[in-house]
Amino acid sequence: MGGPEGYDAARYGEEIADVYDDLPTHPPDADAAAACLAELAGTGPALELAIGTGRIALPLAHRGVAVSGIDASPAMVARLRAKPGGDRIPVTIGDFADVDVDGSFALVFVVYNTFFALLDQATQQRCFERVAAHLAPGGRFVIEAFVPDLSRFERGQRVEVRHLDGDSALLMLSRHHPATQRVDSMLIRISNDRVRTWPVPIRYSYPTELDLMAGHAGLRLEQRWGGWACEPYTDSSVKHVSVYAASEPA
Repeated sequence: MGGPEGYDAARYGEEIADVYDDLPTHPPDADAAAACLAELAGTGPALELAIGTGRIALPLAHRGVAVSGIDASPAMVARLRAKPGGDRIPVTIGDFADVDVDGSFALVFVVYNTFFALLDQATQQRCFERVAAHLAPGGRFVIEAFVPDLSRFERGQRVEVRHLDGDSALLMLSRHHPATQRVDSMLIRISNDRVRTWPVPIRYSYPTELDLMAGHAGLRLEQRWGGWACEPYTDSSVKHVSVYAASEPA
């Protein structure tokens, strides 16, 4: 999967790891997500794709679920390791699209729009197929992602103030490429003493498109909610939590 020249998921994590947990844009729903995922996992085990610093994995492990993960960035995983309980979570360093791990899982999940870090449909499809190969009987694959809203862009561009306080500002500058469903963004943090930037390329997919990919991988949509509280998914939902399970035998 290609991104900006010389930039990939590993480099993104390596460069943002030192401030990632301090960014003021993470949704305050980690506990709700962990509660929902724990119920879906049952007795486990669970695998998180792009586990990062453990925002979801740690509270899920605290609920008694055996969690492991995949991540491209050693620096992000080091942040996970430094947290209480983080050293007990097995993590494979690699591209989560390949799901290059051993074993089967009752639950595989990817949260916070991270599935869209796979930058073309073929890579997203491969991820579905690799996940399906690692699901135990009755297992589920969960994706949390935003619902694409193209009205956010004016002339294919968007400038968004993500956070603003007396000491710093966090901006997101984006350019939309509708033919490829790509959005190339730059996250910019401006503070009194420095400016830092991180490219954030994504390839969005509509929920129905994800359903088609799931079907090609032998999975079916079991549930779709508007959030981790299992609220109904409606035409006005801005995000979705989609639960895929193995298709019933013909």
